[in-house]
Amino acid sequence: MTNKRTVITYGTFDLFHVGHLRLLKRARELGDYLIVGVSTDQFNAIKGKKTIIPYDQRAEIVQSIRYVDQVIPEQSWEQKVEDIQKFNIDLLVMGEDWKGKFDDLKAYCEVVYLPRTQGVSSSRLKNSLKGLLDISPVKLREAIEVLQQILNDLE
Repeated sequence: MTNKRTVITYGTFDLFHVGHLRLLKRARELGDYLIVGVSTDQFNAIKGKKTIIPYDQRAEIVQSIRYVDQVIPEQSWEQKVEDIQKFNIDLLVMGEDWKGKFDDLKAYCEVVYLPRTQGVSSSRLKNSLKGLLDISPVKLREAIEVLQQILNDLE
């Protein structure tokens, strides 16, 4: 019998996008069993982050991904050592934007930082949505009129 290689990663996974999916896929490819710590709303508040999608729904979305074997709540920075020990983790995987921030965990398991998917991030999506709110009603009306003209031309 071979030993399973257990991998863990953490994230907020708000506004789930292809970058999240690719990170989870690559993390799973590095082992046999993938555990994902999804940051709770309370922990995100401590980190200064406000999510659009509540924790329960984000956890459900992540759990439904075929690469994910188990989802756990991430409630604090300190819990990573406890999780590594509790779940006999062989490998911690994080996005390269965290490079060096979790090197202290190399005392407990292997740590790998994976490249981000270029051109997509939850922050970028949130900023785009926020930008829509900043459009004046006049500009919005003009944009709608242009779209209506395009649709009329297609008919």
